[in-house]
Amino acid sequence: MAGVRAILVVLLAAATAIGAFANDPDMLQDVCVADRTSGILMNGFSCKNMTMITPEDFFFAGISQPGQITNNILGSKVTGANVQDIPGLNTLGVSMARVDFAPYGLNPPHIHPRATEIIFVLQGELYVAFITTNNKLISKVVKTGEVFVFPRGLAHYQKNLSKYPTSVIAAFNSQLPGAQQFAAALFTSNPSVPNHVLAQTFNINEHKVEMIRDGLTPK
Repeated sequence: MAGVRAILVVLLAAATAIGAFANDPDMLQDVCVADRTSGILMNGFSCKNMTMITPEDFFFAGISQPGQITNNILGSKVTGANVQDIPGLNTLGVSMARVDFAPYGLNPPHIHPRATEIIFVLQGELYVAFITTNNKLISKVVKTGEVFVFPRGLAHYQKNLSKYPTSVIAAFNSQLPGAQQFAAALFTSNPSVPNHVLAQTFNINEHKVEMIRDGLTPK
């Protein structure tokens, strides 16, 4: 019995530890402004000397205005506000983004491997959805002033169903949440995923794979 209890204690401790590191690890100092010029490779960025930090390290105006939508196919523009834009976010475990949608614009199916996302609709309304690991679609139309959550690592997308522009602010529990669009990952990777793999995956012929690949390749 004592041995069983000991094993349960170890398992409980392990589960607690895994939960504690479900997102970015806790910081060990007041601030750690990212020194992006450092040649040191680590999980994150090394810290700038405290005597060298400035208010600008914690400031970013990039999401104050709508992003310029230049992709006529998707009709959306994501403007990040993460540690790559705000060095002071290093080790703080949070970031933001702004997503602007043209009429009928789409932010295509993608995942954030390192963060849960919550969006706040600035203007307009948006059809949003995520897909659980048992392939259940959770979808809703959210309107100005409303919020919606996309759990970490689950496929999700947003679509503007109206003839008016729409904008949202997104927040993440990671300084660098990452994003991987499925279509781009599968059809525009370098080196390419073999045509026969994609053809068998989607039950199409290799000619159609080439057509999709050509349509997704920037001209």
